[in-house]
Amino acid sequence: MLSKNVGNLDRIARIVIGALLILGAVMGYGVWMWIGVIPLATGLMSSCPLYSIFGIRTCPMSKD
Repeated sequence: MLSKNVGNLDRIARIVIGALLILGAVMGYGVWMWIGVIPLATGLMSSCPLYSIFGIRTCPMSKD
């Protein structure tokens, strides 16, 4: 499983934007809007594969 690398504000933005894009696709605004599945999924999982590749973290580091 991928490690958590998406912070709360980033996560909320991804979920909202992804849901709005999917809603637009369902309403017929364009097939390209199904791209919203990606930010929605990464927001729900709190993990972004591209962030992992580039070493980006928007969530606070744990003190373990």
